[in-house]
Amino acid sequence: MCGSGSELRSPDGSSSTAYRGHTDDDLRALGVVPGDVLLVHSSVQSLGFVAGGVQAVVEALLSAVGPEGTLVVPTHTSENTDPAGWQDPPVPEQWWPVIRSETPGFDPARTPSRWVGVLSEVVRTWPGALRSGHPQVSCAALGARAREVTVEHDLAESHGERSPIGAVYRLGGRVLLLGCGHDSNTSLHLAERRQAAPPMGETGAAISDADGTSRWVTWTDLMTGEEDFDRLGAAFEETGAVTLGQVGSAAARLMDQRSLVDFAVDWMSRNRCEVDVDAAGS
Repeated sequence: MCGSGSELRSPDGSSSTAYRGHTDDDLRALGVVPGDVLLVHSSVQSLGFVAGGVQAVVEALLSAVGPEGTLVVPTHTSENTDPAGWQDPPVPEQWWPVIRSETPGFDPARTPSRWVGVLSEVVRTWPGALRSGHPQVSCAALGARAREVTVEHDLAESHGERSPIGAVYRLGGRVLLLGCGHDSNTSLHLAERRQAAPPMGETGAAISDADGTSRWVTWTDLMTGEEDFDRLGAAFEETGAVTLGQVGSAAARLMDQRSLVDFAVDWMSRNRCEVDVDAAGS
């Protein structure tokens, strides 16, 4: 399925390690087992050369979890957000109403994912894939539990209990970081949502109604923040709960999602506690 050679020659004659071993063998050696509900965040290019490219990687993941398992990926649409909050780059205020009125409504079958990697987009379009209905942070799934993962995605529970991330937690799933770090670990947002007083704010997106028309909706949801996710992930790894290995040329991390989220809830409650000293002394 994947390239077995360890060395390729570039046009200038130099050599580089492009791929080591077989992707499916590497996944099994890491600890992925049949029946897993596996939430994958990935950077496919970090794998190096794989014969068959991203299609072969998806097939290897499906082979590793087997027919009783389920592959889950983020299929986020981060551009379908309120332009008033855009920063990279910002857009003129006079554009805001035009963007809100003209953006096509989110359609799980048609709207492509953005900024979550080519593997997620290939899974989204794979025969039999199901996708949740959130206009900003949907997930797609393939396999035995795909419907359970994607059937419920409450608008105001982007990363909460009524989301695919919450479903993976209930199903005892695992997280695989394939060539990326904890700053991409979406499950940590569930821990944010479970805080005693999570930061909430208004957001908006274009959605598609049953008749195909689009409309702009607003709602109150979690205001996420990934700034400390790498530090949190490093602390979790220090507990020994993460299996570290290599898939192809990529560093890989495999972990139990419940253990991760439970650890993160406690870690955030201790490390994100901000005390207003002046107010406390008044």
